[in-house]
Amino acid sequence: MRRRSIWLLGFLFSAKEVQELEYLLRRELEEMLLDFGDKRIDYLVKRAMEERYSIIFRMYARIAPPNELSKYVRRRSSQQEYFT
Repeated sequence: MRRRSIWLLGFLFSAKEVQELEYLLRRELEEMLLDFGDKRIDYLVKRAMEERYSIIFRMYARIAPPNELSKYVRRRSSQQEYFT
């Protein structure tokens, strides 16, 4: 059985650095949302993208205002999206 390591990292960012991190995460989420709609991307690749999207979304949720999060919430289940 494989164990997952849990790491706790602490960072101190300036306000400008937080803005930059928020921008980078937001851009990545937007690009992935576009890719989810691309029918040419294989199902297995989209499953891996879903996992990555979830991680990036949780990171973004820690620094973004709550009203911004609703733009990036995935509404459809993965099964519906891949097969419709």
